[in-house]
Amino acid sequence: MRPLLISVASNQKVCYMPGLPACFTCIFFIIIIIIFSPTCSGSAEPGCLAFDEESYNLREGESFHVEPYALESEMNDTFSWFTKNSKNKIENITADETERVHHHGGALFILNSLVTDSGFYTARQHDSSGRCYEHYVTVNVFEDKPAYSSRLLFSNIINSDVNKRIPCPLLIKHTCAALNGSFTWNKGSKLFEGHHKDHLWVYKATEADQGIYTCTCTWTHDGKEYKSSGSRRLELEDPGAHLNVTIIAPVNKEPFAEEGAGIALECSVFCGTNVKYACSAGWRVDGVKADQIARYNVATETVNQRPSKKTISTEILTIDNLSTKDFEATFECRGEGMSSTESVSLNLKRTETLIPLLVGGVCVLCFCVFAAMLVQCFAIDLVLFFRPCFPFSRCDKDGRLFDAYVVYQMQSPDKVTEDTLCQFVAKILPSVLEDKCGYRLFIHGRDDVPGEDRLELVEDRMKQSRRLIVILTPDSGSESESSDQHSVSPQNSEIGGFDWQVGLHHALMQREMSVILIQLGDQGPQGYTHLPAGLQHLILKSVPIRWPQGSRGAAAWNSRFWKRVRYLMPNTPAKRCPPSAVI
Repeated sequence: MRPLLISVASNQKVCYMPGLPACFTCIFFIIIIIIFSPTCSGSAEPGCLAFDEESYNLREGESFHVEPYALESEMNDTFSWFTKNSKNKIENITADETERVHHHGGALFILNSLVTDSGFYTARQHDSSGRCYEHYVTVNVFEDKPAYSSRLLFSNIINSDVNKRIPCPLLIKHTCAALNGSFTWNKGSKLFEGHHKDHLWVYKATEADQGIYTCTCTWTHDGKEYKSSGSRRLELEDPGAHLNVTIIAPVNKEPFAEEGAGIALECSVFCGTNVKYACSAGWRVDGVKADQIARYNVATETVNQRPSKKTISTEILTIDNLSTKDFEATFECRGEGMSSTESVSLNLKRTETLIPLLVGGVCVLCFCVFAAMLVQCFAIDLVLFFRPCFPFSRCDKDGRLFDAYVVYQMQSPDKVTEDTLCQFVAKILPSVLEDKCGYRLFIHGRDDVPGEDRLELVEDRMKQSRRLIVILTPDSGSESESSDQHSVSPQNSEIGGFDWQVGLHHALMQREMSVILIQLGDQGPQGYTHLPAGLQHLILKSVPIRWPQGSRGAAAWNSRFWKRVRYLMPNTPAKRCPPSAVI
């Protein structure tokens, strides 16, 4: 059983197998038709072969003639041209040569063009065998204004040749050849006489020869004369000079960036002057080209800078979202020139946020404030703690025998005040400062020598004492009673106002000793206003230390009261100083 051949579109052959069920034969036949049927391109007619679109720019007022490049026509071929109007409707173009826009076979004519002639033109060709072809032409008509001059230029003439050859654009050249036109050349308003070829030579070109050269073709159609022109810009170019590649950027080899943010890395290299080729810059990430990594965006550009004419190649690597891998990767900027290659590597560093710095600053501030509060609250304790570490560093080398001279007085002592004063002066004060702290005190009535002159005794012991301890009691120190004498049991000693006068004289006038003020009991209703002026001055400089009678632990040598007293006493007791320090 032989298969039958069935002819389908595009001259393809399919087989029909006798004996197959009719339905399968039909399905098979439809599939073959679909496979071998021609595909449509754009607005092409079904079964027509569509060619690439051609685009032309035209100056208003000039005439346009074009035959599609791919056009190969014979005498029996038929053509139809049409365009789309402003309402997007297809309009046929006439073949009447008296019309301004018409076609002659496969050639399109637009005479004395208008801006409204801009649009999309299609030529449909049918050859003698029935095959169909479509040619597409886009025409853009611009007003004859300087603003549109750059759009009407064909490719520039840029080279380093001494003699420049400027060819007429192919569109104008083909128009002249097809319509037997004649060429003329001009530069601006300057007409080149005697130059009627399709090219123009400029010999030994200088900077003055740079500019726009226009080739104009004058041709005749239907007894009328028309013109078509094309312009090119002539630019001089110095010979290129390849130099060793130099890395311009990056400069910072450890740029800071923040994870999750974006960054743009620039790789720029210098290759020489007027270099046209063999100059490139590129990024590599861990040895792999950046443009091969999907998550990176790369843009490359090579330019000749003006007026320096330096050739710089630049590649920008953009990372939209930095990840941990980017901070671990090595980025290499590589520049390649004619005869050399240069590279530089960089690594991204994480930007330190301000939060740790702020937290650290707040912590330091809090620590300083806390330390200042501790020092203020425990300054006395710190001084007393470190004193034993330097036992002889602060010895007073003044030859004095006593650490303090104790002076006290009562205006009108009652029994309670007298007992309190006797208890404090005779027992508590010596038991702490002398017995536990090692100081040597001079207490009048206890340490005076019997029979010695009282005035000389007070004056001498004052001079041999480093501190003056003044015991203040309620209404003590009144000037009206300053000369009274009182017995202080159990020593039965007699204390007078002369002690006050000598002590204040040494403290205020001679500035030979410091004063330690101790307040027993309350100040009384008058406060300190009843005291002598000199003593009031001392109180203003140093607030009296109040004896907390009756408080728990007040008599302990390490209580707050006694720490303040010890702080004001000499650093090292007189009895502990070296023999050379005490005479």
